[in-house]
Amino acid sequence: MEWAATKKPVVLVVEDELLIRMHAAEMIEEAGFEVVEASNAYEAVGILEARLDVAVVFTDIQMPGSMDGLKLARAVRDRWPPIHIIATSGLVDVRTGDLPQGGRFLPKPYSPAQITAALRELTGESYTVSR
Repeated sequence: MEWAATKKPVVLVVEDELLIRMHAAEMIEEAGFEVVEASNAYEAVGILEARLDVAVVFTDIQMPGSMDGLKLARAVRDRWPPIHIIATSGLVDVRTGDLPQGGRFLPKPYSPAQITAALRELTGESYTVSR
């Protein structure tokens, strides 16, 4: 099956602010990844329960509801250990131990280069997108 070798890694973007989510999704797609979007942690868990192809969860830390991005990261690590985690925030300073082992933190504002580098490091993707 040749198509499996060329399938883009799937990144689940979890961000409650619509414009920030759209911008992050655009940067991630331009880096050569497939994007699925969720507006909160509960929506993200539903997506993860339904899809087996998510490689990375890219989540904001501050989100409404009882499950913020750090709780989501721990839930992902407990239920779906192979999925990589990138957490981001413009307000919270993440310390060692706040994220599950292997998780990455990107402070806002982040650049397309920072997102691309983190995603490629976690997924092992080294291809470039042709335009």
